[in-house]
Amino acid sequence: MRVAFVLACFALLLAGPALAERRTFVIANNADGYGVDRCLATGAGCGLTIATAYCHAREFDHAVSFRKLDRAEITGSVSRAAPACHGACDEFIAIVCGR
Repeated sequence: MRVAFVLACFALLLAGPALAERRTFVIANNADGYGVDRCLATGAGCGLTIATAYCHAREFDHAVSFRKLDRAEITGSVSRAAPACHGACDEFIAIVCGR
């Protein structure tokens, strides 16, 4: 009876979903005139297509999520004494890709 229980547990472990690989890419959100920046930064429906294409170009299957980042969210990118930007600072987008 114990052997059957152990075999059943082992089978469930093997049948469970594999851990998906995910990677986050941080890219500059530069206005290029094509509207790509607005699609990704605002979370618009067109952003999913763009984020998925970005992931495919990096050999991932799909885009898990995408969103605009605050400069403070990027480790080490902003010092507390940094001067305020006056229209010339880049904004950033995080795209999470998965396999």
